[in-house]
Amino acid sequence: MKKTALVTGSNRGIGLDLCKQLKQNGFQVIATCRQRSTALDDLDVEIIEDVEVSDQKSLFKLANTLSARRIDWLINNAGIANGIALNDLNEENISSCKRMFEVNSLGPLLTTQALTGNLGEGSKVAIITSRMGSIADNDSGGSYGYRMSKAAVNAAGKSLAIDLKPQGVAVAMLHPGWVKTDMTAYDGLIDTSESVSGLIERMNELNLENTGSFWHMSGELLPW
Repeated sequence: MKKTALVTGSNRGIGLDLCKQLKQNGFQVIATCRQRSTALDDLDVEIIEDVEVSDQKSLFKLANTLSARRIDWLINNAGIANGIALNDLNEENISSCKRMFEVNSLGPLLTTQALTGNLGEGSKVAIITSRMGSIADNDSGGSYGYRMSKAAVNAAGKSLAIDLKPQGVAVAMLHPGWVKTDMTAYDGLIDTSESVSGLIERMNELNLENTGSFWHMSGELLPW
């Protein structure tokens, strides 16, 4: 029987390539997003629209749609970014910071909570985070809202790893690398295909012994 992977934020970028490569790897893919794209339609995978990861009602609706279907890999990929410097902390950008917390920090936590009933022994959960959430690795400052939101989701992921371990579910925080996507204005070092190949390798290596780890897609363990 095929394993099932659910990917959030799947209509473009890393999420889109995750759906593509997971399908190529033999997974049944459930692609969730706020709004589908032509590129996603072209993959010929199952698509569930109108999924807002920061909205519990939307997530409970998703859970009801899935009913008792098992999810083998839950990949929390949906995220947003906005670089905010110290001198940019005005009313508008503070609102942007709060929105990043809603999507980047609470989103993966609420999604995993809503779909816990679909996870079973041997299931795996990924949170696509960023090394910019590493406090020890910060040597350039700035990007306040994004850094803080990713540090927060790393903390949530570590707690999820502890709370879900008795259920036989492993959790990883995964940095995709500096990827050429809309989010980086295509100013990255690697393309989505290379990034996603590494992310899938890390998911294959994820187990209950290394659950709660913070990995670069290349396999390097990252500092908190």
